[in-house]
Amino acid sequence: MKRSIRSTLSRSINALILAAFLLAPLVAADEARAGSALWQETNLQYLWGRNFQTLDPSDPKDHSRSTITIEHADAWKYGDNFFFFDVTNPEINRNGAKTSIYGELSPRLSLGKITGQDLSAPFVKDVLLAGTLELGNGFHNHLYGLGFSLNLPKFNFADLNVYVRNSAEKGVTYQVTPVWQVPFSVGKASFVFEGFTDFAGSEGNSAFNIDAQPRLLLDLGKFWGSAGNLFMGTEFIYWHNKFGVKGVDEYAPQAMLKWVL
Repeated sequence: MKRSIRSTLSRSINALILAAFLLAPLVAADEARAGSALWQETNLQYLWGRNFQTLDPSDPKDHSRSTITIEHADAWKYGDNFFFFDVTNPEINRNGAKTSIYGELSPRLSLGKITGQDLSAPFVKDVLLAGTLELGNGFHNHLYGLGFSLNLPKFNFADLNVYVRNSAEKGVTYQVTPVWQVPFSVGKASFVFEGFTDFAGSEGNSAFNIDAQPRLLLDLGKFWGSAGNLFMGTEFIYWHNKFGVKGVDEYAPQAMLKWVL
């Protein structure tokens, strides 16, 4: 009986936390419409690559894949938001590959701005409540924890999120996610090195896994007086124990075109 009560209470608390985070982007959208968003950016991407691994370790790693992605990020008075949606293999009947859709919504609420306290520390600008909702074909996961907005020299941004990862299928574990973007130049050419890495713990039949997706992009727009609008380069996927399946590792380079709207 006590275990049932604790389970019900835990689910209720999780639902309340999730609802709070889901409402945050709606409030931020009102702020943006009112012209009070601190900043916002939306971009559209096209990626193509091969060597994607299925969950069968004996399957050859030569599967090709195309992806159309839309990303959005913004900051508002009390936090920031990020979301993306991937449409994988959008072409109809492309080599028999199925089209799939996957997305993540990641709002954060600034504890410093909400409380009016200075929570900065060496290399830390702010501490935030962080959450993520993952949505795919036939599944969803939610994560909640703390985020740290980092103050690193020469970085456009650097964040570190530490989550409790809650999966209906695999159980509860942890996830640590650094996210970054740093610009640099080589002669007259401007580049950005950006990306994220998810370190997710083991739980049940799911093994510890690392999903790293760094990008190296050249600012093409700069060459015709439109810097920061069009980028071309590569995104490399390294996924150790893909989907938590032990022994399934993926190494997949992709060509990438990114248009900032």
